[in-house]
Amino acid sequence: MARPCTFGIEEEYLLVRLASGQVPATPSPAVIGRCREALGQHFAQEMFRSQIELASPVFSNLHEAREFFQQSRQRLRLTLAEEGMGLYAAASHPSAAWLRQKPAAPTHYQQLFDDYQLVARRSLLNGLHVHVGVPPAYDRMQLINRLLAWLPLLLVLSTSSPLWGGQRTGYMSYRRVVCGEWPHMGLPEALPDWAAYERYRALLQRTGSLAADGDFWWALRPSRRFPTVELRICDGCPQLEDALCIAALFRHLVEHNISYPHAPAPCNRELRWVAQENYWRAMRHGRHGEFIGVHEQRPVTAEGWLAQLQEQVPIDSVDAERAYQHARHLLRDGTHADLQLRCLEHATAAGQGQAQALRAVVAVGTCN
Repeated sequence: MARPCTFGIEEEYLLVRLASGQVPATPSPAVIGRCREALGQHFAQEMFRSQIELASPVFSNLHEAREFFQQSRQRLRLTLAEEGMGLYAAASHPSAAWLRQKPAAPTHYQQLFDDYQLVARRSLLNGLHVHVGVPPAYDRMQLINRLLAWLPLLLVLSTSSPLWGGQRTGYMSYRRVVCGEWPHMGLPEALPDWAAYERYRALLQRTGSLAADGDFWWALRPSRRFPTVELRICDGCPQLEDALCIAALFRHLVEHNISYPHAPAPCNRELRWVAQENYWRAMRHGRHGEFIGVHEQRPVTAEGWLAQLQEQVPIDSVDAERAYQHARHLLRDGTHADLQLRCLEHATAAGQGQAQALRAVVAVGTCN
């Protein structure tokens, strides 16, 4: 049986006006202050003034995570409602005026906007991040190489950004399209081990490409602050059970690969070709895509891909069993991206104008 790993979850949210569904460019200090009071040490300001983050404590099981996020989301939602505000958790807002948004006050965010200009301003997006603890002696880059092939599947399960600028983008995760405009934000580099990671980091720092305290924003990275691997590929999840499903699957995958390591860790060109292709298909088509199987490299549906994961990483806990069950439900009945598109279609078919239809989409992406 895999050895249990501790884990933590970070969720990003946009603040929206309940009356209009729009994102305010500059929410009042009182609103941000009340969010800070509601979440205490777990509150963090994100890169826009209208965006916040909820960062969890360390969990040992999914029950702890569910209880924490249920209580924190509810406390935050009720607090914001008193100010006429809501908590929008999907990865992209369907009609936000992103050009009007203002960077948050902290110096490091101001520097991001100065360095990356329109790319930073366009990144009004919410992600789900999951940290899983790794034993001190374990090479985290070798672990990342073992996990690489499954990252696009986790993106498929989280997709919640099919709309942008008032229109369909043609992508189920347009957030990840925007992420591709940033440096060091795609799939992790092909580095065979921790020594190679340190050489790569030193090269970028020596050449002025990365600050001494700079971060990589890879879809999966070794955290600099914690002894964890951090999943960053996933869209934000308005439905808490979707987020918990992804966190549990990722934790289960990490535990399995730590407990039953392959030797040596795979870091080959062909594996990356497959991962990169599946990544694009996950962004573009979500659960509706046809993917390349990880081992036999034959066409496979998203449901067939999940079945391959379960075959390689079998159920060994209640948390894992529930995660696989919920993942099958998402792939069968639809992710939040599908829900948004259905909502838009129904509103339009009912004779609502574009503004009303998009407002209905905002409603389904707002925590309740």
